[in-house]
Amino acid sequence: MLARAVACLAALVVGSGAARAAEQTLRLDPAATTIAFVLGATLHEADGSVKLAGGTLTFDADAGTAAGEIAVDATSATTDLSSRDAKMHAEVLESARFPRIAFRPSAIVVGRRDATTADVELRGVLDLHGESRPFVVPAHLVAKDGRLAIESRFRVPYVDWGMRDVSNLILRVDRFVDVTVRSEGTLGTP
Repeated sequence: MLARAVACLAALVVGSGAARAAEQTLRLDPAATTIAFVLGATLHEADGSVKLAGGTLTFDADAGTAAGEIAVDATSATTDLSSRDAKMHAEVLESARFPRIAFRPSAIVVGRRDATTADVELRGVLDLHGESRPFVVPAHLVAKDGRLAIESRFRVPYVDWGMRDVSNLILRVDRFVDVTVRSEGTLGTP
């Protein structure tokens, strides 16, 4: 069954043949997902991570449609420095008030593709800090060993969502955070 789902993916997203599957569902595996972030600042960077709460996407690459949600647990964000983490949760993320970050796609655009790989863009809305704004997530997909490997890199201008810029006279902090996602999931029919 899983091999058939990957074959459908190859036909749907990464294949170039005329025969294509219709709507597919991708279920992300939180245990096989890492979400890392980097926030640049004067003289240093803050490297951290956050955990995937869950993610299920339904899409039809031929029609260019997508739906579902990828959710992140904002309360799990850590930089491995407790004083910085306390400030990040209390003053920037306000994770007690906004414990969840979610991306809800509405469209998929398939770029370059071959028999086992594809580059896509998911277009939709990012819910962050109580605000919803249009957002695009680029991703590189690789069908391998009965699973779909996903890698994505993007920048989130967090201040645009009303989050606090903690820069001061001495410390200058970037107004964006760079995010790298590596995940795996399984494909099936909805």
